[in-house]
Amino acid sequence: MPAETAVLEAAVGASGGRRSSHSGEMVSQALSRVNDSELIRAAQRGDRSAFEVLVRQYDQAVLRLALHLTGSEADARDVYQEAFLKAYRHIANFRFECSFYTWIYRIVTNLCLDHLRKKHTRREDPQTVVDSSGRETDVLDRISDDRAGANPERDLMRRELGAKIAQALTRLTPRERMVFELKHYQGLRLRTIGEMLNTTEETAKNTLFRATQKLRGVLAPMR
Repeated sequence: MPAETAVLEAAVGASGGRRSSHSGEMVSQALSRVNDSELIRAAQRGDRSAFEVLVRQYDQAVLRLALHLTGSEADARDVYQEAFLKAYRHIANFRFECSFYTWIYRIVTNLCLDHLRKKHTRREDPQTVVDSSGRETDVLDRISDDRAGANPERDLMRRELGAKIAQALTRLTPRERMVFELKHYQGLRLRTIGEMLNTTEETAKNTLFRATQKLRGVLAPMR
């Protein structure tokens, strides 16, 4: 809808589409400084500017999550746009049974799951993304390593290990992979993951166990 698109474009334009340097529940803690409940209630009353503030507060985290889960910058931006449009359409149905952070992450993860199921298989190397110009780049190349003692040999070993793990991850089902990545790459708790995937903490735990067992079996020869 034009009105929805206008709201989203206004919010994204103000934020500049930046990516967050935070991940997992650290993002939730950082954003807790803003009273989301007041913004949500205002948005439910038709205050577009309130929803724009919500978008600006969460756009970096949402885009970063979508990029990691899809492995494609183009797909991530599609998910990002669709997630906030869906949130805008359904903001009136928000019942405050969870945080806005959990709610928008739930929307994103389910959109990514749908995306993965449609593709059937993911990229063999999800750390490779396609930028706006159509060129493939390595996500790791975008992350500077300023740690003390960082050196090319260590960086090479990190990349080789990352490539092996990435290839092993293709053996998992979309849901197993989603749970594994949300747990180990996003640092989320199993309870939160369960809420995002509309399931229980125990089910998320069992899914993570299956994923871990599969990965151990695949990576065992590489040790």
